[in-house]
Amino acid sequence: MHEGGNDGGRPVESGVSGNGVDRSTAPGGAEREFLSLERELTVFLRRARASQGEMAREVHPDLESAAYGLLVRLEECGRQRATELAAYIGVGKATMSRQLRALEELGLVAREPDPADGRAWLVHLTEEGRGRVSSVREARRARYVRQLAHWDQDEVAELARLLNQLNRGMEK
Repeated sequence: MHEGGNDGGRPVESGVSGNGVDRSTAPGGAEREFLSLERELTVFLRRARASQGEMAREVHPDLESAAYGLLVRLEECGRQRATELAAYIGVGKATMSRQLRALEELGLVAREPDPADGRAWLVHLTEEGRGRVSSVREARRARYVRQLAHWDQDEVAELARLLNQLNRGMEK
């Protein structure tokens, strides 16, 4: 299903036209590519938010959708300071404290003193949290494998590379 897409996924032309007109400055030139990008990202992000909410509920019925990303980050990177998590996710200290408190109450994360700085705390997944997050992430990867089974592996790798490039560019 391709809803709200760019005319069935056909690439949008760019560059210089056959008559030498730079289409990036011509009406509908590069603007068309960026409108197409915006439309596709809007659909993708809407679906991603819905999927994140589903995955959060699979980890724990009371888990907020926004907290799911914290659990994934902790699974991938191990112990982290709350300030590092807040910077990575892009939220303030108060929001991070509230989310971590809720995750602690659900038994998914725990805090321990940072040996490098006794004033700071490190947050980590509990065994329960690690097991639940791993299970949900494995199910999600299996779903991607099924949904993209008709794609060439090089296409999947290229999509991952381009998304990584996009994400890195957004950090600047």
